Amino acid sequence: MSASELVVIIGPNPPSRLDKALARDVPEEASLSRARLVKLLAGGAILRNGAVETDQKAKVAEGDVFQITIEEAVDSHILPEDIPLDVIWEDADLIVVNKPAGMVVHPAPGTPGGTLVNALLHHFGGELSGVGGSKRPGIVHRIDKDTTGLLVVAKSDKAHHGLAAQFEKHTVERQYNALVYGVPDAADPRLRGTKGVSFAPGNIMKITTQLARHKTDRQRQAVRFEGGRHAVTRSRTLETFGTPPVAAMVECWLETGRTHQIRVHMAHAGHGLIGDQTYGGRRKLNAKSLSPLAAEAVAKFPRQALHAAVLGFEHPVTGEHLRFEAPVPADFSDLLAVLRN
Repeated sequence: MSASELVVIIGPNPPSRLDKALARDVPEEASLSRARLVKLLAGGAILRNGAVETDQKAKVAEGDVFQITIEEAVDSHILPEDIPLDVIWEDADLIVVNKPAGMVVHPAPGTPGGTLVNALLHHFGGELSGVGGSKRPGIVHRIDKDTTGLLVVAKSDKAHHGLAAQFEKHTVERQYNALVYGVPDAADPRLRGTKGVSFAPGNIMKITTQLARHKTDRQRQAVRFEGGRHAVTRSRTLETFGTPPVAAMVECWLETGRTHQIRVHMAHAGHGLIGDQTYGGRRKLNAKSLSPLAAEAVAKFPRQALHAAVLGFEHPVTGEHLRFEAPVPADFSDLLAVLRN
């Protein structure tokens, strides 16, 4: 296996920790994230003034010389699988796909195969420069198994590093379409009194909470106002269904991207997603408001009605602004048609 060597000289006023100092001073074109540098330190691949350094918290001084040995990317332990992909965009650095319902993004103990990563490895056919020292796609964000829509995946360390930075800074544009029970409305006194919920001009609902794992069900997330991770979701109603209205199509956009964020936040606001069995999105609708056919279609919809419709970001290598849109899938579209008629 071939390897390359990178020499880094620590500049003035370095951060107190070695990992932070290296992350600051390593050349941008090397595309070595702090997490990757920590792994290289642990693996004995970094020399400090000629001696192996493994302590990521070690103090550094201006002028310290580090030699970093970077091995050629190795094949991933994840196996490629011939699974069809809806590719929206692809170049040497990244790929944008429209994920179908039922597909998990990354292998996990309960889902070792049939994932988006397995499909991508087959799609790339070995032509992958590698991310984090392994020839694997760089996953920078995920959507739930039964949520459909747009995902961007890195094909190189540089792209992975650049995309991850944009997600961390919340500069990526992400808009979702969701079908919810009820109609979120600024005039609703119940919503006005719900903690964490506020409204902006244009009937835009803003939900601001902390999110953390549920205390008793580790597969769920729960709203918190102390502890957990900061989460902000904005939404507006695009269309209502029923007379009087008992359901709505809403457009949601994320300021943060936490696990199950839209599903948990809309349920917290009392407008759970149609089909969402995890967060209580199974309700009996007023039979007088919808046709029997529409009420039955809502009751039988088998998954959360959520679709990642818009994805926009700066290309991490070329700097070009990219923006993609994907229409809702057939099952979502069919449900809309029934609700409208």
